[in-house]
Amino acid sequence: MAIEGKDEGIRGRRIRLGMIGGGQGAFIGGVHRMAARLDDHFELVAGALSSSPEKALASAKDLGLDPARSYGSYEEMAEKESARPDGIEAVSIVTPNHVHFAAAKPFLERGIHVICDKPLTSNLEDARKFKEAADASKSLFILTHNYTGYPMIRQAREMIAGGQLGKIRVIQVEYAQDWLTTAVEQTGAKQAVWRTDPNQSGAGGSTGDIGTHAYNLACFVSGLTLDSLAADLDAFVEGRRVDDNAHVMLRFQGGAKGMLWCSQVAPGNENGLRLRIYGEKGGLEWEQENPNYLWYTPFGEPKRLITRNGAGAGAAAARVSRIPGGHPEGYLEAFATIYTEAALAIQAFRAGSAVDRAVTFPTIDDGVRGVAFVEACVASSKQNGAWVKV
Repeated sequence: MAIEGKDEGIRGRRIRLGMIGGGQGAFIGGVHRMAARLDDHFELVAGALSSSPEKALASAKDLGLDPARSYGSYEEMAEKESARPDGIEAVSIVTPNHVHFAAAKPFLERGIHVICDKPLTSNLEDARKFKEAADASKSLFILTHNYTGYPMIRQAREMIAGGQLGKIRVIQVEYAQDWLTTAVEQTGAKQAVWRTDPNQSGAGGSTGDIGTHAYNLACFVSGLTLDSLAADLDAFVEGRRVDDNAHVMLRFQGGAKGMLWCSQVAPGNENGLRLRIYGEKGGLEWEQENPNYLWYTPFGEPKRLITRNGAGAGAAAARVSRIPGGHPEGYLEAFATIYTEAALAIQAFRAGSAVDRAVTFPTIDDGVRGVAFVEACVASSKQNGAWVKV
Protein backbone atom coordinates (compact mmCIF):
# COMPACT_ATOMS: atom_id res chain seq x y z
CA MET A 1 0.00 0.00 0.00
CA ALA A 2 1.49 3.31 -1.07
CA ILE A 3 1.06 5.03 2.29
CA GLU A 4 3.93 7.30 3.22
CA GLY A 5 5.95 5.92 6.12
CA LYS A 6 4.51 2.43 5.90
CA ASP A 7 7.92 0.80 6.37
CA GLU A 8 9.12 3.14 9.11
CA GLY A 9 8.42 1.65 12.51
CA ILE A 10 5.18 -0.20 11.90
CA ARG A 11 6.88 -3.18 10.31
CA GLY A 12 9.49 -3.17 13.06
CA ARG A 13 6.89 -4.42 15.52
CA ARG A 14 3.38 -5.43 14.59
CA ILE A 15 0.55 -4.00 16.65
CA ARG A 16 -0.78 -6.59 19.07
CA LEU A 17 -4.48 -7.01 18.30
CA GLY A 18 -7.38 -8.63 20.13
CA MET A 19 -10.86 -9.37 18.86
CA ILE A 20 -14.31 -9.42 20.47
CA GLY A 21 -16.76 -11.62 18.55
CA GLY A 22 -15.97 -13.02 15.13
CA GLY A 23 -15.80 -16.69 16.09
CA GLN A 24 -16.91 -19.75 14.17
CA GLY A 25 -19.68 -19.00 11.67
CA ALA A 26 -19.20 -15.22 11.75
CA PHE A 27 -18.71 -13.46 8.42
CA ILE A 28 -17.44 -10.03 9.40
CA GLY A 29 -14.88 -11.33 11.91
CA GLY A 30 -13.06 -13.13 9.13
CA VAL A 31 -13.13 -9.99 7.00
CA HIS A 32 -11.59 -7.95 9.82
CA ARG A 33 -8.85 -10.53 10.32
CA MET A 34 -7.97 -10.58 6.63
CA ALA A 35 -7.99 -6.78 6.51
CA ALA A 36 -5.73 -6.55 9.55
CA ARG A 37 -3.26 -9.03 8.03
CA LEU A 38 -3.16 -7.72 4.47
CA ASP A 39 -0.62 -4.94 4.95
CA ASP A 40 1.14 -6.81 7.77
CA HIS A 41 0.72 -4.18 10.48
CA PHE A 42 -1.20 -6.23 13.06
CA GLU A 43 -0.82 -9.57 14.82
CA LEU A 44 -3.91 -11.19 16.35
CA VAL A 45 -2.84 -12.50 19.76
CA ALA A 46 -5.98 -12.69 21.90
CA GLY A 47 -9.74 -12.89 21.69
CA ALA A 48 -13.10 -13.29 23.32
CA LEU A 49 -14.46 -14.72 20.09
CA SER A 50 -17.87 -15.84 21.32
CA SER A 51 -20.24 -15.32 24.24
CA SER A 52 -19.88 -19.07 24.77
CA PRO A 53 -16.47 -19.81 26.40
CA GLU A 54 -16.38 -23.25 24.79
CA LYS A 55 -17.06 -21.88 21.31
CA ALA A 56 -14.63 -19.04 21.96
CA LEU A 57 -11.88 -21.54 22.80
CA ALA A 58 -12.63 -23.70 19.76
CA SER A 59 -12.53 -20.60 17.55
CA ALA A 60 -9.23 -19.51 19.10
CA LYS A 61 -7.71 -22.91 18.41
CA ASP A 62 -8.90 -22.70 14.80
CA LEU A 63 -7.00 -19.43 14.48
CA GLY A 64 -3.88 -20.71 16.20
CA LEU A 65 -4.21 -18.43 19.24
CA ASP A 66 -2.67 -19.33 22.58
CA PRO A 67 -5.53 -21.01 24.51
CA ALA A 68 -4.45 -19.03 27.59
CA ARG A 69 -5.40 -15.86 25.72
CA SER A 70 -8.88 -17.05 24.76
CA TYR A 71 -11.28 -15.36 27.16
CA GLY A 72 -14.82 -16.11 28.20
CA SER A 73 -15.88 -12.46 28.26
CA TYR A 74 -14.71 -9.08 27.06
CA GLU A 75 -14.48 -7.86 30.67
CA GLU A 76 -12.03 -10.65 31.51
CA MET A 77 -10.06 -9.98 28.36
CA ALA A 78 -9.75 -6.24 29.03
CA GLU A 79 -8.64 -6.82 32.62
CA LYS A 80 -6.08 -9.53 31.92
CA GLU A 81 -4.66 -8.16 28.67
CA SER A 82 -4.16 -4.69 30.14
CA ALA A 83 -2.14 -6.27 32.98
CA ARG A 84 0.23 -8.17 30.66
CA PRO A 85 3.55 -6.60 29.57
CA ASP A 86 2.82 -8.02 26.11
CA GLY A 87 -0.92 -7.27 26.22
CA ILE A 88 -2.96 -6.12 23.27
CA GLU A 89 -2.57 -2.54 22.03
CA ALA A 90 -5.80 -2.50 20.03
CA VAL A 91 -9.05 -4.45 19.95
CA SER A 92 -11.49 -5.11 17.12
CA ILE A 93 -15.17 -5.16 18.07
CA VAL A 94 -17.09 -7.35 15.59
CA THR A 95 -20.19 -8.31 17.57
CA PRO A 96 -23.83 -7.53 16.77
CA ASN A 97 -24.63 -3.82 17.14
CA HIS A 98 -26.15 -3.87 20.61
CA VAL A 99 -22.92 -5.19 22.16
CA HIS A 100 -20.50 -2.65 20.63
CA PHE A 101 -20.56 -0.09 23.43
CA ALA A 102 -20.44 -2.51 26.35
CA ALA A 103 -17.60 -4.45 24.72
CA ALA A 104 -15.52 -1.39 23.86
CA LYS A 105 -15.92 0.51 27.13
CA PRO A 106 -13.54 -1.55 29.34
CA PHE A 107 -10.82 -1.28 26.70
CA LEU A 108 -11.27 2.46 26.25
CA GLU A 109 -11.02 2.87 30.02
CA ARG A 110 -7.69 1.04 30.00
CA GLY A 111 -6.18 3.02 27.14
CA ILE A 112 -6.46 0.26 24.54
CA HIS A 113 -7.28 1.48 21.02
CA VAL A 114 -10.65 0.40 19.63
CA ILE A 115 -11.46 -0.55 16.03
CA CYS A 116 -15.22 -1.05 15.84
CA ASP A 117 -17.55 -2.35 13.17
CA LYS A 118 -20.50 -0.20 12.09
CA PRO A 119 -23.09 0.97 12.95
CA LEU A 120 -21.69 2.34 16.19
CA THR A 121 -24.53 1.07 18.41
CA SER A 122 -28.15 -0.04 18.20
CA ASN A 123 -29.54 3.23 19.63
CA LEU A 124 -28.64 6.90 19.93
CA GLU A 125 -28.53 6.96 23.73
CA ASP A 126 -25.75 4.35 23.74
CA ALA A 127 -24.01 6.12 20.85
CA ARG A 128 -23.78 9.33 22.88
CA LYS A 129 -22.47 7.43 25.92
CA PHE A 130 -19.98 5.73 23.61
CA LYS A 131 -18.74 9.11 22.40
CA GLU A 132 -18.33 10.33 25.98
CA ALA A 133 -16.25 7.25 26.81
CA ALA A 134 -14.15 7.59 23.66
CA ASP A 135 -13.55 11.30 24.21
CA ALA A 136 -12.54 10.66 27.82
CA SER A 137 -10.15 7.87 26.85
CA LYS A 138 -6.51 8.36 25.92
CA SER A 139 -6.90 5.76 23.21
CA LEU A 140 -7.88 6.05 19.55
CA PHE A 141 -11.24 5.04 18.11
CA ILE A 142 -11.67 3.90 14.51
CA LEU A 143 -15.02 2.98 12.90
CA THR A 144 -14.77 0.57 9.97
CA HIS A 145 -16.88 2.19 7.28
CA ASN A 146 -14.71 0.26 4.87
CA TYR A 147 -16.04 1.75 1.64
CA THR A 148 -14.22 4.98 2.49
CA GLY A 149 -10.99 3.04 1.89
CA TYR A 150 -11.39 2.59 -1.88
CA PRO A 151 -8.81 4.55 -3.92
CA MET A 152 -11.42 6.02 -6.27
CA ILE A 153 -13.54 7.16 -3.34
CA ARG A 154 -10.48 9.01 -2.03
CA GLN A 155 -10.03 10.37 -5.56
CA ALA A 156 -13.62 11.65 -5.70
CA ARG A 157 -13.30 13.25 -2.28
CA GLU A 158 -10.09 14.99 -3.34
CA MET A 159 -11.67 16.30 -6.56
CA ILE A 160 -14.69 17.73 -4.74
CA ALA A 161 -12.55 19.29 -2.02
CA GLY A 162 -10.44 20.84 -4.79
CA GLY A 163 -13.48 22.50 -6.34
CA GLN A 164 -13.62 20.51 -9.58
CA LEU A 165 -17.39 20.05 -9.31
CA GLY A 166 -18.06 23.52 -7.93
CA LYS A 167 -20.83 23.93 -5.40
CA ILE A 168 -22.59 20.61 -4.86
CA ARG A 169 -26.26 20.55 -5.85
CA VAL A 170 -27.43 16.92 -5.99
CA ILE A 171 -26.35 13.64 -4.32
CA GLN A 172 -27.85 10.29 -5.30
CA VAL A 173 -26.73 7.25 -3.34
CA GLU A 174 -28.08 3.73 -3.18
CA TYR A 175 -27.20 0.35 -1.69
CA ALA A 176 -29.28 -2.55 -3.01
CA GLN A 177 -29.14 -6.23 -2.05
CA ASP A 178 -31.52 -9.15 -2.45
CA TRP A 179 -30.46 -11.64 0.23
CA LEU A 180 -33.45 -10.91 2.52
CA THR A 181 -36.07 -11.11 -0.23
CA THR A 182 -37.58 -14.06 1.64
CA ALA A 183 -37.83 -14.66 5.39
CA VAL A 184 -34.29 -16.02 5.67
CA GLU A 185 -34.23 -15.28 9.39
CA GLN A 186 -36.90 -17.93 9.94
CA THR A 187 -34.46 -20.61 8.74
CA GLY A 188 -32.13 -19.81 11.63
CA ALA A 189 -29.40 -18.32 9.40
CA LYS A 190 -27.13 -16.52 11.88
CA GLN A 191 -26.39 -13.44 9.78
CA ALA A 192 -30.08 -12.87 9.08
CA VAL A 193 -31.34 -13.63 12.60
CA TRP A 194 -29.51 -10.87 14.44
CA ARG A 195 -29.83 -8.32 11.63
CA THR A 196 -33.62 -8.60 11.69
CA ASP A 197 -33.92 -8.58 15.49
CA PRO A 198 -34.43 -5.00 16.72
CA ASN A 199 -33.07 -5.98 20.12
CA GLN A 200 -29.71 -6.71 18.49
CA SER A 201 -29.61 -4.57 15.35
CA GLY A 202 -31.55 -1.57 16.63
CA ALA A 203 -34.71 0.01 15.22
CA GLY A 204 -33.32 0.10 11.70
CA GLY A 205 -32.96 -2.96 9.49
CA SER A 206 -31.67 -2.15 6.02
CA THR A 207 -31.21 1.46 7.14
CA GLY A 208 -28.80 0.38 9.88
CA ASP A 209 -27.05 -2.43 8.02
CA ILE A 210 -26.44 -0.84 4.62
CA GLY A 211 -28.19 2.53 4.69
CA THR A 212 -25.57 3.80 7.14
CA HIS A 213 -22.87 2.85 4.62
CA ALA A 214 -24.61 4.81 1.86
CA TYR A 215 -25.18 7.81 4.13
CA ASN A 216 -21.60 7.79 5.40
CA LEU A 217 -20.19 7.53 1.89
CA ALA A 218 -22.27 10.45 0.61
CA CYS A 219 -21.06 12.69 3.43
CA PHE A 220 -17.45 11.45 3.29
CA VAL A 221 -17.05 12.14 -0.43
CA SER A 222 -19.07 15.36 -0.65
CA GLY A 223 -17.80 16.88 2.59
CA LEU A 224 -21.36 17.96 3.37
CA THR A 225 -23.35 17.68 6.59
CA LEU A 226 -26.92 16.42 6.57
CA ASP A 227 -29.50 18.84 7.97
CA SER A 228 -32.81 16.96 7.70
CA LEU A 229 -34.50 14.02 6.01
CA ALA A 230 -37.85 12.57 5.06
CA ALA A 231 -38.04 8.76 5.03
CA ASP A 232 -40.44 6.06 3.88
CA LEU A 233 -39.48 2.69 5.43
CA ASP A 234 -41.04 -0.68 4.67
CA ALA A 235 -40.82 -4.23 5.91
CA PHE A 236 -42.07 -6.02 2.81
CA VAL A 237 -41.46 -9.54 4.13
CA GLU A 238 -44.36 -10.62 6.29
CA GLY A 239 -43.52 -10.80 9.99
CA ARG A 240 -40.23 -8.91 9.68
CA ARG A 241 -39.77 -6.49 12.59
CA VAL A 242 -37.34 -4.06 10.97
CA ASP A 243 -37.27 -2.30 7.62
CA ASP A 244 -35.95 -4.11 4.56
CA ASN A 245 -36.37 -1.18 2.15
CA ALA A 246 -36.10 2.58 2.55
CA HIS A 247 -36.47 5.68 0.39
CA VAL A 248 -35.00 8.77 2.03
CA MET A 249 -35.01 12.38 0.83
CA LEU A 250 -32.03 14.40 2.09
CA ARG A 251 -31.43 18.10 2.71
CA PHE A 252 -27.83 19.08 3.35
CA GLN A 253 -26.50 22.19 5.03
CA GLY A 254 -25.63 24.72 2.33
CA GLY A 255 -28.56 23.85 0.08
CA ALA A 256 -27.64 20.59 -1.64
CA LYS A 257 -30.41 18.00 -1.98
CA GLY A 258 -30.16 14.23 -2.15
CA MET A 259 -31.93 10.91 -2.23
CA LEU A 260 -30.89 7.62 -0.61
CA TRP A 261 -32.33 4.21 -1.41
CA CYS A 262 -31.34 1.12 0.50
CA SER A 263 -32.95 -2.27 0.04
CA GLN A 264 -32.31 -5.88 0.95
CA VAL A 265 -35.30 -7.14 -1.03
CA ALA A 266 -34.24 -6.09 -4.56
CA PRO A 267 -33.80 -9.29 -6.62
CA GLY A 268 -30.81 -9.21 -8.90
CA ASN A 269 -28.72 -7.02 -6.63
CA GLU A 270 -25.80 -8.36 -4.62
CA ASN A 271 -23.93 -5.40 -3.12
CA GLY A 272 -25.04 -2.57 -5.37
CA LEU A 273 -23.58 0.46 -3.64
CA ARG A 274 -23.62 3.40 -6.08
CA LEU A 275 -22.84 7.09 -5.60
CA ARG A 276 -23.52 10.00 -7.95
CA ILE A 277 -22.67 13.61 -7.08
CA TYR A 278 -23.44 16.65 -9.24
CA GLY A 279 -22.26 20.22 -8.85
CA GLU A 280 -22.32 23.47 -10.81
CA LYS A 281 -19.27 22.45 -12.85
CA GLY A 282 -19.71 18.72 -13.36
CA GLY A 283 -20.53 15.30 -11.96
CA LEU A 284 -18.96 12.11 -10.59
CA GLU A 285 -20.26 8.53 -10.66
CA TRP A 286 -18.89 5.47 -8.81
CA GLU A 287 -20.17 1.97 -8.07
CA GLN A 288 -18.76 -0.49 -5.55
CA GLU A 289 -18.98 -3.52 -7.82
CA ASN A 290 -16.58 -1.81 -10.27
CA PRO A 291 -14.55 0.10 -7.70
CA ASN A 292 -11.46 0.87 -9.77
CA TYR A 293 -13.40 3.18 -12.10
CA LEU A 294 -14.60 6.73 -11.46
CA TRP A 295 -16.59 8.59 -14.13
CA TYR A 296 -16.05 12.34 -14.28
CA THR A 297 -18.09 14.63 -16.53
CA PRO A 298 -17.18 18.33 -16.66
CA PHE A 299 -20.29 20.24 -17.72
CA GLY A 300 -20.53 20.46 -21.50
CA GLU A 301 -17.68 18.03 -22.11
CA PRO A 302 -17.48 14.29 -22.84
CA LYS A 303 -17.55 11.85 -19.94
CA ARG A 304 -14.07 10.84 -18.75
CA LEU A 305 -13.02 7.58 -17.13
CA ILE A 306 -10.50 7.86 -14.30
CA THR A 307 -8.91 4.57 -13.26
CA ARG A 308 -7.14 3.74 -10.03
CA ASN A 309 -3.59 4.19 -11.31
CA GLY A 310 -4.38 5.79 -14.65
CA ALA A 311 -4.37 9.29 -16.08
CA GLY A 312 -6.37 11.71 -13.98
CA ALA A 313 -5.90 9.86 -10.69
CA GLY A 314 -4.31 12.00 -8.01
CA ALA A 315 -2.29 11.62 -4.86
CA ALA A 316 -5.24 10.62 -2.67
CA ALA A 317 -5.95 7.54 -4.81
CA ALA A 318 -2.28 6.65 -5.29
CA ARG A 319 -1.66 6.80 -1.55
CA VAL A 320 -4.05 3.91 -0.85
CA SER A 321 -3.28 1.77 -3.93
CA ARG A 322 -1.21 -1.37 -3.57
CA ILE A 323 -0.71 -2.88 -7.01
CA PRO A 324 -0.21 -1.63 -10.59
CA GLY A 325 -3.13 -0.41 -12.66
CA GLY A 326 -5.12 -3.06 -14.50
CA HIS A 327 -4.93 -5.41 -11.52
CA PRO A 328 -8.21 -4.87 -9.64
CA GLU A 329 -8.32 -3.95 -5.98
CA GLY A 330 -11.56 -4.60 -4.18
CA TYR A 331 -13.50 -5.02 -0.95
CA LEU A 332 -10.81 -6.62 1.20
CA GLU A 333 -8.20 -4.09 0.14
CA ALA A 334 -10.55 -1.22 0.94
CA PHE A 335 -11.21 -2.73 4.34
CA ALA A 336 -7.46 -3.15 4.84
CA THR A 337 -6.98 0.53 4.07
CA ILE A 338 -8.95 1.40 7.21
CA TYR A 339 -6.77 -0.95 9.27
CA THR A 340 -3.59 0.52 7.82
CA GLU A 341 -4.78 4.06 8.49
CA ALA A 342 -5.48 2.89 12.05
CA ALA A 343 -1.98 1.41 12.24
CA LEU A 344 -0.41 4.70 11.15
CA ALA A 345 -2.40 6.55 13.81
CA ILE A 346 -1.44 4.01 16.48
CA GLN A 347 2.22 4.20 15.44
CA ALA A 348 2.13 7.98 15.80
CA PHE A 349 0.46 7.52 19.20
CA ARG A 350 3.28 5.18 20.24
CA ALA A 351 5.86 7.77 19.26
CA GLY A 352 4.00 10.65 20.87
CA SER A 353 3.85 12.46 17.54
CA ALA A 354 1.03 13.99 15.52
CA VAL A 355 -0.85 11.81 13.04
CA ASP A 356 -0.07 12.67 9.42
CA ARG A 357 -2.81 14.89 7.99
CA ALA A 358 -3.28 12.50 5.06
CA VAL A 359 -4.38 9.68 7.39
CA THR A 360 -8.16 9.40 7.11
CA PHE A 361 -10.58 7.08 8.87
CA PRO A 362 -14.15 7.28 10.22
CA THR A 363 -14.32 8.39 13.84
CA ILE A 364 -16.65 8.18 16.81
CA ASP A 365 -18.43 11.30 15.50
CA ASP A 366 -19.18 9.53 12.22
CA GLY A 367 -20.59 6.67 14.26
CA VAL A 368 -22.91 8.91 16.27
CA ARG A 369 -24.10 10.60 13.08
CA GLY A 370 -24.84 7.20 11.55
CA VAL A 371 -27.03 6.12 14.47
CA ALA A 372 -28.75 9.52 14.48
CA PHE A 373 -29.47 9.02 10.76
CA VAL A 374 -31.16 5.66 11.42
CA GLU A 375 -33.27 6.99 14.28
CA ALA A 376 -34.29 10.02 12.22
CA CYS A 377 -35.36 7.69 9.37
CA VAL A 378 -37.49 5.62 11.74
CA ALA A 379 -39.02 8.72 13.33
CA SER A 380 -39.80 10.29 9.94
CA SER A 381 -41.40 7.15 8.57
CA LYS A 382 -43.62 6.84 11.65
CA GLN A 383 -44.83 10.38 10.89
CA ASN A 384 -45.77 9.44 7.31
CA GLY A 385 -42.55 10.75 5.85
CA ALA A 386 -42.43 14.08 7.69
CA TRP A 387 -39.19 16.07 7.53
CA VAL A 388 -37.03 15.43 10.61
CA LYS A 389 -33.91 17.27 11.75
CA VAL A 390 -30.87 15.03 12.12
